[in-house]
Amino acid sequence: MIIIGSDFHPEFQQIAWGDTDTGEFREQPLRHRQEAETLERERARQATHVRVGMEASGHARWFERLMGELHFELWIGEATERQSRRARQQKTARQDAPHILDVLRENRFPQIWIPSWDNRDSRQRLWQRHRLVQMRTRVMNQLQAIAPERRPAW
Repeated sequence: MIIIGSDFHPEFQQIAWGDTDTGEFREQPLRHRQEAETLERERARQATHVRVGMEASGHARWFERLMGELHFELWIGEATERQSRRARQQKTARQDAPHILDVLRENRFPQIWIPSWDNRDSRQRLWQRHRLVQMRTRVMNQLQAIAPERRPAW
């Protein structure tokens, strides 16, 4: 099995991975999304089982979809809980990816529940509807405020 610790940032991704069969360990930065996709697709052709761990992040939705497409086991963890278990409090991308890999190998990864893609889509549609209703209410209130009061002439 291959275990990958991944630390996401808006402009790059730092990964540390290890193979439980061979004992091989590597680290590398991935600067572009295309570079990460190519590497993971190549790994999918070679490996039988891959587990990927990463911190919850808003920058990684495309990566979550890619992991699902490749049938990789994706564990998403809470960053604050993982960092509280860490001995040193210094936080850098180069140190986070190996630390995520270590806690994955030791089965101490603070995994959080993630809703399904259908659930996420439903939530997004509900949120969009909520925003449209708010917008409609604001416009109606503004129109009512600027409309002159009309009284019958009789």
